[in-house]
Amino acid sequence: MSKKRAKKIKLLLFDVDGVLTDGKLYIFPASPGIQQTTQQHASKHGGTSGFGLRSESYIEAKGFHAHDGTSISLARLGGIRTGLITKRISETVALRARDLKLDFVYQGIQDKLTAFEEIIKRAGIKASEAAFVGDDVIDLPVMRNCGLAIAVANARDEVKEDAHYVTPHSGGDGALRDAVEYILKAQGKWKRVVEKYIGERSPGKAAIKKEKSTQSDSARS
Repeated sequence: MSKKRAKKIKLLLFDVDGVLTDGKLYIFPASPGIQQTTQQHASKHGGTSGFGLRSESYIEAKGFHAHDGTSISLARLGGIRTGLITKRISETVALRARDLKLDFVYQGIQDKLTAFEEIIKRAGIKASEAAFVGDDVIDLPVMRNCGLAIAVANARDEVKEDAHYVTPHSGGDGALRDAVEYILKAQGKWKRVVEKYIGERSPGKAAIKKEKSTQSDSARS
């Protein structure tokens, strides 16, 4: 049933803390004069707990896994758009989102379902064509209304119970890569996407491999 759902996916959305990261938050002194583009956004939630730091003296740091970064490129090559919906507001997340060229970035979101509905409207797709990766109960409203609900290995039990698929890896340790692979394999795109990804980064070697393959085919004929 979950593979049938995965075949329809055109958009992959995910939480950040506990999904794109291991959930740990690190607070460091900020360098003097650092410009944080999220400060104005964070100030709207001033005095409300759980939305992140609103300080020019400190910065919230997070750790990201390289495999998850690669998965965004693979998803893009497979025709799947990507984006994040997170309650916390973090300059580190903003930087990572720009680095990965995510299509949709929603920070400071407590009502994730409303944000989800806005995103699928912007994307011009149905809810059944969107997947969401979550780890905690705040993600349940979206997971219960999307086409493919994915829980990471370290997700809370309530979240796993409502998921169509649970990743082998934990958040921050390649869970997003698991989600992308699962979807692309269900759609029969995985091998083609991987070869395209390799070819874009090693075009010369890819050409040599193709030439050898052609020569081999000729010899057999």
